[in-house]
Amino acid sequence: MCRKTQTATLTPAGLAVDSVEIGAAKIIVMARPSTKMATCPECGAVSGRIHGRYRRRLIDLPAHGRMVEINVETRRFRCVGTGCRRRIFVQRLGEVALPSARRTVRMDGIVHRLGLALGGRPVASRLAIPVSKDTLLRTVRRRAARPRDSLRAVGIGDWAWRKGCQYGTVICDLERRRIVALLPDRASGTSAAWLRNHPSIEFIARDRDASYADAASKGAPQAIQIANRWHLFENASASFLDVVRQNMHAIRKSSATDDIDPALLSCAERKRRISNTARRRSTRCCGCSNRELHSNRLPAGSALHARRFDVLPEVADWRSSAAA
Repeated sequence: MCRKTQTATLTPAGLAVDSVEIGAAKIIVMARPSTKMATCPECGAVSGRIHGRYRRRLIDLPAHGRMVEINVETRRFRCVGTGCRRRIFVQRLGEVALPSARRTVRMDGIVHRLGLALGGRPVASRLAIPVSKDTLLRTVRRRAARPRDSLRAVGIGDWAWRKGCQYGTVICDLERRRIVALLPDRASGTSAAWLRNHPSIEFIARDRDASYADAASKGAPQAIQIANRWHLFENASASFLDVVRQNMHAIRKSSATDDIDPALLSCAERKRRISNTARRRSTRCCGCSNRELHSNRLPAGSALHARRFDVLPEVADWRSSAAA
């Protein structure tokens, strides 16, 4: 009894193979799309007017222990639609590969399964699949099903469309750590309208801007408003610096004594204290002005370059021993 066997092509459906180059570690397949027409992704018009061609490299499933690379001759078409804004578009490869992808669809599915099974461990190279552990994790995150539960805790703040010119509002889901909305401006009414459409929100983390406070009060009056931790630290630091500036005279007077325990100073404070003291004393010896001192433009051959004064005795002993 005679049986008919069909030889299945190794390349994805929709590609016509021109040639195959088999190397020691890689198989390169030269292919082109089998269709001669393309559909504009903007208006849906079918066009056959070719504008140009370029090569697109796609990584496919390995074969015989070798990596497989499909070199596709992709065509650019001119859109024939009269009212279409896109004049030139690239031919889509359909089920072969997604737009701007570097792997075929079936290869991306294998990478996703390896990421789930390996948990990001870099052992895919042993299977002739050239992906890193970061690529495995990115593929898993990209294909992860986003939960459709209602929002419960959100954070609201501003972000720059163009720094110094135009700002908008960003709203994040604090439980899932995802950006859920980008609003075009920082107006209170825009944010309040968005919050009004999400009545399930129970907590709102925001800065101390009056516009966001007004938006949270009007758009989600049932929610508890929480001050952003970063802004709390920032405001506390600013208040601390204001108190220090107001009492700088007393601080300088109390810190002018030489009875300072070296063990209480950090390495950076020791270096700064040694440098400042040496600079002040050498400036008095060479007769430099305060402007020259602060501008770091001391006269050549001044005593600052010849003499060193150390406040801390153990540092002076260390330098003398090192010089000896």
